[in-house]
Amino acid sequence: MDHSQVLLTLGGFLLAGLALDALGRRTRLPRVTLLVLFGIIVGPSSLNLIPLAAAEWYPLVAKIALVMVAFLLGGRLTRSVIQKDGRRILGVSVGAVLLTAATVGAGLWILGFDPLYCLVFAGISTATAPAATEDVVRSSGFNGPFITTLRGAVAIDDAWALIVFSLLLAAGHMLNGSDAAASVGHVVLVEICGAILIGIAIGLPAAYLTGRLKPGEPSLTEALGVVFLCGGLALGFGASYLLATMICGAVIANLARHHTRPFHEIESIEWPFMVVFFILAGASLQIEALAAIGLIGSAYVVLRFVGRVLGGWLGGKLAGMNPVERYWIGFALMPQAGVAMGMALVAAAAFPEQAQSILAIAIGTTIIFELIGPIFTQMAISRVASSQPAGN
Repeated sequence: MDHSQVLLTLGGFLLAGLALDALGRRTRLPRVTLLVLFGIIVGPSSLNLIPLAAAEWYPLVAKIALVMVAFLLGGRLTRSVIQKDGRRILGVSVGAVLLTAATVGAGLWILGFDPLYCLVFAGISTATAPAATEDVVRSSGFNGPFITTLRGAVAIDDAWALIVFSLLLAAGHMLNGSDAAASVGHVVLVEICGAILIGIAIGLPAAYLTGRLKPGEPSLTEALGVVFLCGGLALGFGASYLLATMICGAVIANLARHHTRPFHEIESIEWPFMVVFFILAGASLQIEALAAIGLIGSAYVVLRFVGRVLGGWLGGKLAGMNPVERYWIGFALMPQAGVAMGMALVAAAAFPEQAQSILAIAIGTTIIFELIGPIFTQMAISRVASSQPAGN
């Protein structure tokens, strides 16, 4: 690997991030969308300006960025937040996941598609994009109950999504005459329960041992050490690294009464990783995949959109959100990216005969939601913010 190319590429990415951040402020386009578009333009699908070695960084950079995002989201699930907004968070999250899956699955079935595809894409539709959503929230500068609910819902969405996806995948195995119980058992015991155990196992000692350095000494090293250790263990055991680091962050936030510094320290360095992550995400997208989504991909996009809006509205209504918030919360949960692609890879491995079509449709629809999802999130936050009295 040419080290000069590595440094030039990283420098270019970070400076592009600064320029696109400024452009986003002027155009009101989410910087996430602009970074992904920039990645598409300079990537193999267009100008092909990114060295091949740089494109190979994406899986690692994505995991580094996402474990930090998950840790920070978990850190916001404190006891006081759960007591005050737990009903709203749970209602919106469960409503969005279940109604999205039901809308996509039933809609595709009514349109006459193969029941296996109906089950697979119903499961994939439940996934969210925590990094993109969190970045739009940060850029907005808006705070309040709506943002707390949105962040909380995003933090636990993928846990519900994994459960729903595993159950629907098991139903798909039943259609093919395979062992459904083994599929469900693996996801529940390894991916979910394993992630919870790892998050607690790392979070408990970290809550008491971190932040005890002498006053004024940075705690960035220990914060990153905890996050990477937790994420690495989860990956090593085949558990959900997003769920594990989220649990770890929640444990530390609730038990570490003597400090909150690990969260602040990670926030201070997170953005450079996110810039590289989003640009490489765009570069990894194959625009020609859009041509392969066909009728089922187009139907999936429309049905997921409808399911998100209806699920957010119903969950918000049951949770007692005001009319404006429950109307827009589903729009705010529209982004979808890496977790959905991970589910698609699992489904492709489970059903090799349909693997190519599953991946083509998943890649094409992910491009769409990765580009338009943050725009809807920003729109939702702006509408709710404009409806609030000044000072809220």
